[in-house]
Amino acid sequence: MELFKCLLGVVLVCGVSAQQYWMQSPLPQKHLLLPTFQKPQQQSNVPPPAAPFHKCVLEEAEKIQCGTPGITVDQCQDINCCFDGHLCYYGKAVTVQCTRDGQFVVVVAREATRPPLDVNSVSLLEPNEAFCGPVDGTSAFAIFQFPVTACGTTLKNDEGYVVYENHMVSSYEVGIGPKGSITRDSHFELLFQCLYSGTTVEALVMEVNPVPPPLSVAAAGPLRVELRLGNGQCISKGYVAAYSSFYRSSDYPISKVLREPVYVEVRLVGRSDPNIVLNLEHCWATSTPNPQSVPHCPYHDDRYHTTVIPLDGSSGLKYPTHYKRFISRMFTFVNSDVFIHCATAVCYPSSENSCEQQCHRQSEYPLNFSCWVML
Repeated sequence: MELFKCLLGVVLVCGVSAQQYWMQSPLPQKHLLLPTFQKPQQQSNVPPPAAPFHKCVLEEAEKIQCGTPGITVDQCQDINCCFDGHLCYYGKAVTVQCTRDGQFVVVVAREATRPPLDVNSVSLLEPNEAFCGPVDGTSAFAIFQFPVTACGTTLKNDEGYVVYENHMVSSYEVGIGPKGSITRDSHFELLFQCLYSGTTVEALVMEVNPVPPPLSVAAAGPLRVELRLGNGQCISKGYVAAYSSFYRSSDYPISKVLREPVYVEVRLVGRSDPNIVLNLEHCWATSTPNPQSVPHCPYHDDRYHTTVIPLDGSSGLKYPTHYKRFISRMFTFVNSDVFIHCATAVCYPSSENSCEQQCHRQSEYPLNFSCWVML
């Protein structure tokens, strides 16, 4: 989707002589009086959720007892909790547990998403009973405990298991202003299961699906695009050194020898959205500042083809898609002044438009890089 187009130019003088996770937090020394847990076992075709390296790092006042008093370290780890030598407590993680008497226990942490989640907004998809809400919690985490047969839980049989499955979601606040709507809240969805058989109980966190951020709003506004010339010394293939420094505004007009490389860069200025892409629709040269004046390129029979410089993450640029670079060989009109012009477009990628451009030398293509040969 094109967001903005502009036209810009610089002047040359020709010298003819030469790149989530699971968490949870605090209630001051509380614990849930829960029935005995069966050791959960991970289903072979579903990998366990990855825990962050600091999952169990909590202040003493933040630790909340997990399981029954007197639990051993092995029993504590079997129900996905942390042990500090004397206390089993919930770590900074989204924790799902299943009890032998048919209860879900789900602990959701504020830091389960980035930016942190508003745990007060977390709920089951069908909170149709009073016990479907949190049984305890603070601004840092929420604890749910409810029967596996309630709160919208679905039931199915799977390879000898009775599977109870439910969903949990968070809402987010949207600020509505006169010129658009925004949100700064995280949002996630959680699919979790309890699997029961004749001898075992298994707790599975199946999916955590962070909702992708909303698309950027396209609207009219100022957009700065700058065309400048590199003045670095390029002595090896790759052209990186040529773009290590640039001419200043006070340096123009610049004298160049015929056939000398001209290192051109077009860039977006003052933008930090990594998703937008700068495209060059057309670049050409004229002998006056007027971009519509004649003579100007293209001259399709020219033997000195323009070189387009690919830019990616290895270029060292913070936002490579905000830049376009190419190299042309110096030429002259009958008048020795040469003005470079480029028509640009800013594109936002979508499922219908990847914003990628193909370079063609045939004149029938609308994006004709061969016209750059005559700069």
